Amino acid sequence: MRLTCLPLLASFICLAASPCVFNPTFLFDRNLGAAANSEFKFKTISSPRKDDAAANAKLTLIDGELDGGSADLSALVDGRLPSDEDEPGANVFFNAGSSGGRFRMDLDKPIDIAQVNSYSWHPNSRGPQLYKLYAAEGSEPQLDLAPKRGIDPATRGWKFVATVSTLPQSGEDGGQYGVSVRDASGSLGRYRYLLFDCYVTELYDNWGNTFYSEIDVIERLHKP
Repeated sequence: MRLTCLPLLASFICLAASPCVFNPTFLFDRNLGAAANSEFKFKTISSPRKDDAAANAKLTLIDGELDGGSADLSALVDGRLPSDEDEPGANVFFNAGSSGGRFRMDLDKPIDIAQVNSYSWHPNSRGPQLYKLYAAEGSEPQLDLAPKRGIDPATRGWKFVATVSTLPQSGEDGGQYGVSVRDASGSLGRYRYLLFDCYVTELYDNWGNTFYSEIDVIERLHKP
């Protein structure tokens, strides 16, 4: 069951109304029942990869606190996946009862990004994904690499990429989710840093922070 957070939705609406010079979108797929297993195989979204461009990325917590039962941020890029639908130590999630938080991914150098793919798995409200994605090349004027909650990253040198929401319109929330943020041009842009602003999926109880299992960054390959 989900209790709508009006301030959160209002911020999403304002953000969506902001002008953009390109129009990325996201696709997502959901596995239920026996289809949700440790292989993370989806019909329309590629499975997590161990050799993606984020495999050696450095992740830094910017705002919020990880739950005491959560894995370290490095679990998001280690290529290891949970084997069960409720395996806290194999997932990254923010403190119970909190409104989520922000973390930054550093790819070490700017690359041409084709896709940013995120994966999650939980039998209840911690399954769906709800976050805003920002990106930066690294040389933007007045770039703030650690903007706290309450500060719009787009005013601190970051480029807004997409708002991701896999919240079901009805029925149960649980399941295994795969998301792919991409652009019709084949490129999201050339960036070194990614900023994930993660939100709770519901406020009915304290258990609305998503179990994020893995995040892949797919580099766009150019033919010689």
